[in-house]
This record gives sequence, C-alpha cells and structure tokens, in this order.
Amino acid sequence: MILQTIMFYLFAVVAIASGVLVISARNPVHSVLFLILAFFNSAGLFILLGAEFLAMILVIVYVGAVAVLFLFVVMMLDIDFTQLRSGFMRYLPIGALIGLVLLAELMLLFGSWIIAPGVASLQTAPMPMADAAIHMTNTRALGDLLYTRYLFAFQAAGLILLVAMIGAIVLTLRHRVGVRRQAIPAQLARTRAEAVALVNVPLGTGVNPDGVTARAPLAGE
Repeated sequence: MILQTIMFYLFAVVAIASGVLVISARNPVHSVLFLILAFFNSAGLFILLGAEFLAMILVIVYVGAVAVLFLFVVMMLDIDFTQLRSGFMRYLPIGALIGLVLLAELMLLFGSWIIAPGVASLQTAPMPMADAAIHMTNTRALGDLLYTRYLFAFQAAGLILLVAMIGAIVLTLRHRVGVRRQAIPAQLARTRAEAVALVNVPLGTGVNPDGVTARAPLAGE
C-alpha cells in the first residue's frame, strides 16, 4: 500500500510538471517530448487505478501515433514560432479572463461535492469473490459492451473516422505538372509493336541514342 502511494505521488508530480513544461518550453520539439512524458505518467496512474486497458490505449494511440505525429510535423515544417508568440501580450487579458471563469467553475464544482459518510470503509472493504466463469478483465468487459450494446455506435464512429481519413487524403493530394509517374493501365495495354522495335544493324555500324545508324570507327582511324 505504501509503494502504491509513493508511485501515485511520483506519477502525479511528474505528470503535472510535464504539463507545465509543455506550455512553458520555448522549443516546440521539447514541448512535444514533455507531452509524451505526461502521457506516460498518466498511463502509470491508470495502471494504479486498475484500468490497464486505458493505460495501453493511451500509450499506443497518443504516444505512438498522435505525439509522434506532432513531433514530425513540428520538425518538418518551418514555422516561425517567434511570430506566433508576438501577439501573446495582446490576448493575455482575454486568456486570463477565461482562466478565471474556468477556475470559478471548478471551485463551485468542488465546493458542491458531497462525500458519503461511509466512503472510507469502502476503501478497505474486501472485494466479493466472483465465479471464475463470470470474472473478466477490463479489456474483455469493454469489448463485450462495445460489440454488443454499443455495436452500431462503434461502427458509426469507425465510419466517421474513415470518411475523415479519405477527406484528408483528397484535400492534400496534389498532382504536380512535369512529374513522371508510373501508369500501370497504359503499360498493360501496350502491344508488342509498341513495346519492341526491331532494328537491322549492318555489320560494322551501330545505333546511337538518337536512333541514327552510324559506322563504327575502324582501328587506326
């Protein structure tokens, strides 16, 4: 129990510090790296809560795909971040006002939070022993819900993501003029007469790259 408490505070402190460094780092590459560190520590918190499926999804999806994509985009694009930060002081009052509104909402939320009197005893209460046939992991429980009760919603979400992916490909696809590309249908439709040219080369002559027959130089010429 002490080890879990130590690991919780360790993951929580590192996650909060990484989140602060994400928005305070001057180098955008460092910001993305701190974001990856925050994701890893959040995954550790999920593991401590017993939600190993959410921890794995956080690492695979956000760290393995989204954060790495951010890193490559930041490194490949030549973005003038100095120009982007030039209007920081101009929008600072509006940002501070929005932050104060969010802080007031959080204070109202936590102020109206009522803790049940017997919640402390539930933390140390033993878990009921479930039958081996009924007991299942979090991953299996989520899978049973997704593919039974929420099957249509799950398929609709996948269809929306597919449409978004196709739209992104269509919007970013550009055909540049002057670039030679392989045309497989045109290659397959060629006849033997179009693909093969028979040239009768006389003895002692050759064909230069222009297709003109020329006599090969003799020895001593």
